[in-house]
Amino acid sequence: MQANVVIEYCPGCRWLLRSSWMAQEILTTFETEIDEVCLRPCRTESGRFRITCGEELIWCRKRDGGFPDVKTLKQLVRDKISPERHLGHLDS
Repeated sequence: MQANVVIEYCPGCRWLLRSSWMAQEILTTFETEIDEVCLRPCRTESGRFRITCGEELIWCRKRDGGFPDVKTLKQLVRDKISPERHLGHLDS
């Protein structure tokens, strides 16, 4: 299954660098399963940080309490696009 990931972030909070690092991690790990990772600045809601995979919200800073660590993020993406895939040491 090919998927699109959208990382929506608050530019006023200066979260572009964090968002682009997460995009790089997703693209590196899922280079054959991901069609694209989109970085989308949100100018309408202060403090917004959300990640969707396809149509499903997989992380929301306000709902989930902060930011995902890279291990959690990769597991969430994997669970949506390729649940049978083993992530090596990240699954330990």
